[in-house]
Amino acid sequence: MFEDFIRGEEGGLSIDWTQMPTYNTIMAIAAGAGLIFMVMLGRALVRDERFKPEGWALGAGVLGFILTTTGLHMTLTWPFALYFPFDNIVFGEPSLAFGVLLLGAALYLWKRGDQITEAKDRAAEAASVAKPLGIFVVGMGLALFGIAAAGMIYQLFAAPAQEPISGFFADYPMLEATFMSALFVLVGLGAVLFPLSLRTLSSTGEQSKVTRTVGVVWLVSGIIFLLFGALNFYTHIGLIINTMG
Repeated sequence: MFEDFIRGEEGGLSIDWTQMPTYNTIMAIAAGAGLIFMVMLGRALVRDERFKPEGWALGAGVLGFILTTTGLHMTLTWPFALYFPFDNIVFGEPSLAFGVLLLGAALYLWKRGDQITEAKDRAAEAASVAKPLGIFVVGMGLALFGIAAAGMIYQLFAAPAQEPISGFFADYPMLEATFMSALFVLVGLGAVLFPLSLRTLSSTGEQSKVTRTVGVVWLVSGIIFLLFGALNFYTHIGLIINTMG
């Protein structure tokens, strides 16, 4: 089982970190912030408040740049191949997809944001622009379901005993597998429902249950990803110190 592999011989674990650069810490924070950003952007569009597209473009651009560069590097080079090869798929490819989507949103908001501000229904205008991306978003949502299923079946997210805090649950691999898989399911649910939410998104009426559901699952999962990523700055540093050969 995976938890036996990560403990190594006689319960010890030694990792050559020069062969495994890791940066899924900042990826988790950027992904969480990106999900929260999407909910905030949707709320700003549907509510009667001042909308500054340049500011939203900056936010999308910063997060998109981080996720695209780290996700692309992880997807193409597989830095975790020596010890945790599946992590390159689990974290790299979804981050790359989300990053490119955010960069696309940043470009549009920067160059054509006035089309939204001048529209009678700002939310509907933005939804009409985003509609063609719905196919890819749904595909990635289904991919996240696949990642969640793999996480549960193969217990991919079990932390080594040498990792602070998370390592306390090393003897219960299903606990962290369930926690992380549930997060991927929440994000995936929002992605699968995203095209349906665009159909009724409007600044002039009440939002549909589908739209509210997308907002809730992305907000909750975004907050958890952001906090979990921040925590990992401590736990991953501790893991590196505890496993240096």
